Amino acid sequence: MDAVLFDMDGVLVDSERFWHAFEDEWVFAEATEGTPDRDEVTGRNYREIHDYLTEEYGTTVSKEEFVARYDEHAMEVVYHEVELMNGAEDLFADLRANVSVAIVSSAPQSWIGVVRDRFDLDPLDLVLSADDIDEPGKPEPHIYEHAARELGLAPEDCVVVEDSYNGVLAASRAGTHCIGYRTSENRDVDLSAADEVVEGPGELRAALARLGCL
Repeated sequence: MDAVLFDMDGVLVDSERFWHAFEDEWVFAEATEGTPDRDEVTGRNYREIHDYLTEEYGTTVSKEEFVARYDEHAMEVVYHEVELMNGAEDLFADLRANVSVAIVSSAPQSWIGVVRDRFDLDPLDLVLSADDIDEPGKPEPHIYEHAARELGLAPEDCVVVEDSYNGVLAASRAGTHCIGYRTSENRDVDLSAADEVVEGPGELRAALARLGCL
C-alpha cells in the first residue's frame, strides 16, 4: 500500500458524539418531517444531507438555514470540543516515513483546517473535502477515486480508514482497501462493506502495520 486516507469525523477526532446530539436536538427533531435512521446521513456532506432528507422525508427549513446551522455548530465542535485520536501524532509520524498520508472528508476545508491547526497534523500529502469535487459525495466513490488520482495512485494501492456506513461504502465502491474503524459511538453501525474492521487506535495501528504502511 502506498497511501493511507483518513476520514476525519469519527476517526481522527471524536466529533460524532457532538453531531449525534445536534441531530437529535435539531436536525431530526425540528428540521426533518420524518424519522430517518442516523446511518442514512452520517458520513455525508452536510449540504447533501439536506438534499437527501428533503427528498426522502421532507424538511422544514431552507437549505441555506440548514447549512448555516451546521456551520455555526461546527465551529463550536471543532474549536472547543473534539479530541484527537489517541496516538495519532506518533501514527502520522511513522506513516510519513513509508506512505502518503491524507485526510479525505465530507467536511468542508474550513472545518478540516481548524482540526489540522489545533492538533498540528501537517504536513499532509493531500487534504480533500467533498466540497472540492464536482461529484456526489459519500456513499458514492468519487471522493476516494479523486484522492487516489491526486496522489498519482490507483485506488487499490490506498488504504482508507472510515467509521460510517456511507464512508465505508464509498471506499469499497472506489476499490480501496477499507478499514472500518469501530468506536463506542458507532458500535451498531454496519461496517460490513469494509475489508476489515478494527476497534480503537491500537488495532488500527496493527492493521496498518500488517498492510506494510508502517
